[in-house]
Amino acid sequence: MDKLTAFDAFVQSAETGSFVAAGRKLGLSASAVGKAVVRLEHRLDVSLFHRNTRNMTLTEEGRLFLERCRRIFEEVEAAEAELARSNRTPRGRLRVSLPLVGMLLTPVMADFMRAWPEVQLDLDFSDRLVDVVEEGFDAVIRTGQPLDSRLMSRNVGRFRLKIVASPDYLARCGVPETPDDLAQHQCLHQRSPSTGKLRPWPFARAERREKVVLPERMSATAVDPLIALAIEGLGIACLPPFAIRGEIADGRLVSILDEWVEETNQFNVLWPASRQITPKLRAFVDFMAEHLQPQ
Repeated sequence: MDKLTAFDAFVQSAETGSFVAAGRKLGLSASAVGKAVVRLEHRLDVSLFHRNTRNMTLTEEGRLFLERCRRIFEEVEAAEAELARSNRTPRGRLRVSLPLVGMLLTPVMADFMRAWPEVQLDLDFSDRLVDVVEEGFDAVIRTGQPLDSRLMSRNVGRFRLKIVASPDYLARCGVPETPDDLAQHQCLHQRSPSTGKLRPWPFARAERREKVVLPERMSATAVDPLIALAIEGLGIACLPPFAIRGEIADGRLVSILDEWVEETNQFNVLWPASRQITPKLRAFVDFMAEHLQPQ
């Protein structure tokens, strides 16, 4: 920093032609500017100015050094401008953890990449309970209520689960009209990879879930096997709507008991509370909140 101060004193003195004028521009006394230039000359072991009582002019070495100093300050200004742009413009690698079902959100991720081409997404798909802080993730997207007090969170999308089965299954086994009827059906369950427990089916009243004992035909920690087996007519499954939008649209799956399903799930983006939110993370969170509306 002392060197840059001395360089600045020299440049201003050369451009204004006097220590007094240079001091005015730098907010220093003429004596302080003169001493800085003298120290610089001693360090370089060269005279930068021809001095007399009326004026001072650059020596040949001074002219060469002035050109170099100007380039140095131009580089400093360019670096400052680049850093300022970096602080404003989302760019760089963004490491995000998503649940396996998040693979179905690929179109939203593609839209984000088009909107912010200077952000490099590093996506990790896993249903395990990742440690956002210790594993170095910038953010995670998860369903349900956030529990980690070390994390900030923002709800970015809500959705209602659907109870579905194939037309073939319903033709063979009948269409359940109430949650009680499910006790006589083959149920395909999702199991939490972190707790090992079956995830409850979201019927309208909590007491209803306690009364209905859902048979366990099979269980899986991911939704893909449940979708495939439901399409094959092997049972009834409870699935997120965005995971089966196409299957319902083309008739491979049929939604049932809609009037009994009341609970609403949600997507949350979570990030470490101890870190300053960067432009790339802010852009990601805002974009997800605007576009991740899967219901």
